[in-house]
Parts: sequence; structure tokens; C-alpha cells
Amino acid sequence: MDEIRLNVALLRRKVPNLTTAAKSIGIRPATVSNLCTGKIDLGKAEVRTLVGLASLANCSVDELIIRGEKLNMIETKIKTLDFFAPLVKEGTTGLIARPGMGQVVILAELMHRFKKSNYTTVFLLPTTEYSVLEGTIELADYVTKSIEETFKRLSAISGDIIFITDKSYIVSGEILDLQEKLLAESINNITTILLDLSGEVVDEEMPYGPLETVWQLDVDLATRHLYPAVHPLYSTSSIIEGVDLDQRHFNLRQRAQKLLRRYRELRSIVTVHGKDKIRDTDLETYKRGIRLEAYFTQPFFVAEEVTGQEGKEVTMEQTLKDVEYILEGKADDLSIKELMFKGSLA
Repeated sequence: MDEIRLNVALLRRKVPNLTTAAKSIGIRPATVSNLCTGKIDLGKAEVRTLVGLASLANCSVDELIIRGEKLNMIETKIKTLDFFAPLVKEGTTGLIARPGMGQVVILAELMHRFKKSNYTTVFLLPTTEYSVLEGTIELADYVTKSIEETFKRLSAISGDIIFITDKSYIVSGEILDLQEKLLAESINNITTILLDLSGEVVDEEMPYGPLETVWQLDVDLATRHLYPAVHPLYSTSSIIEGVDLDQRHFNLRQRAQKLLRRYRELRSIVTVHGKDKIRDTDLETYKRGIRLEAYFTQPFFVAEEVTGQEGKEVTMEQTLKDVEYILEGKADDLSIKELMFKGSLA
């Protein structure tokens, strides 16, 4: 049987306000979001849900389903992003965070890393000025100030593009107009990253519309200064499901999430009552969970002057080896300090 997935790009173009539209016909926005990112297997989706989405997009169910087309990931060499929620090439990624949780630093680091790659970064400035962007937008290859200027710039670049912009252009509908114009010109070499510096996205069910990847930041990790504070359970990508992801990666991700989910439950007990209240059978899970959590911290190149730590890159293959090493208990003798803000274990 062919692997199938939702045609997220078509849905994004055809239904500008998907959250409201989905609710109007009795489909939960969370269901749509989970279908887009792959949390819900499209093959297990209710027929009425697919029919409803097709009606909203004014297309057939067959047009809404992509069969046998493999998604590709862009390797960032940021461990937690590549492992839990890979960046989908030519897809759309949304950053969900409150102010001060590190989303701007993640964007700055990505732009820094892409300068050494074949990707060209274009940053469309938000409609509102934000002082937090000072020193960050300069890392982009090109900075634009309007949709019209952005279209001209994107049209002139022949190679792969990372396009970054703010939610305000989604609210106004201008991003949809831009995507339509790019589609009409057969320009499809663009990977989009969306952010919302106001932090309002945290309280919305589907703030950016359909997404291939969600990077949700975690207030608990940010409070404890465990950066990048990417939530390992809520961050996800449509590339995770099916044949789009290496089976070893898929299995390790499931094992890691299961461990971290239980670790978080145990940590809440330890925080209040101490380790003595944990059963002996759970103590091993707790110890490995805290080590895995520490491993996913990573020093960034753009933060070297602030942290005094040299930035690190870790390939996906090495990350898989390291996570397997920790899950199998081979890092049990390593201290948390030996794992915190390091690169690889090799």
C-alpha cells in the first residue's frame, strides 16, 4: 500500500482561516493540526474529517491526499530539533513560545548555521518593531520590509531558501497572497519558518494554520536554563511518520519520548518530596531521564560571547548513537555536568 499524507500546502493555500473554518463544520482544530504534522496517521482519519477538509479546500479527497511522495529533512545539527521535530524541506514550521524562552536565539543560530550551507535566508520584518530582534536580523542574507519586496527577492534567488517571518502577515492574509504568487511562478524551493514575538500563539489551538513541523518551547526547560528549550513531547514533524524517517530514528524517538514522559512525572514527585518517594523500579528511569534531558542541551555559536562556551554541531547520525547509548544505560556513570551543554558523547 502506498504511503499517504495530507497535502498541507494545498490546505494552507485554499483555507486562509482554517481554525474557524474547521470549527464551523464540526472538526476540532487539534485534529487538523495532528493530521498535518503526522501525530494522527492519515490512514486512520475518519472519512467525514477528510471529506470536510476537502469541502473547505474546494477540492476532491484525492487532491487532498499525497501518495508515495517522500518528504526530506534539512539537517540543522541542533540535536533536539533534528531528533524530535525535523525541519521539513519546502514545508512550513511554526515556533510556539512565550517571550523570553529563546525562540529568537534559535532563529539566530539557524541563520548562522545556514550561512555555511547552500541555503539563502530571507527575513521579512514583522509589522511591529521588536527590540529583541536587534543583532539577530543581521544574520539573514537578506532582510525585507514588505510582501512586494519579499516576492521580488524570493523570485531572484535560484537556490534553496529559508524564509522567516512573523505571524502578523498570516493574520492579514498577505502570506497566503505571497504563496499564491510564488506558486503561479512555479517557485517551490522555499522552506518557511514562522514565529510570533508577541507570544499569543501559545494560547491558540492552531495559530499558524497547517504546519509540517511544530517547534514548541517549554517553559519548564527555559526556567531551568536548559537551552534550546524545545519541548520533547509536544514538538513534532510530519516527517516523523511512515517511510519519511529512518526506522532506527523513529524507534529511538519513541523510546526517548516514553522515557522522558515518565521522567517528567517522576520529577514532579522528586521536586516536592525528594527521591526517597520514588520506587526503586522507577529510580533508573528517573536517572536516565535526567541524563537524556541534559544531553539535549547544546551550546550555540551565536551565544558564545554570553556563555563563554564554544558552539557545537552534532550530526543526526551521532545524535542517534548518543541517544541509544543513554537509553541503554551506558551513560549511567556519567555525571549531569559531563552531559550538560556539550556536543556529542564521542
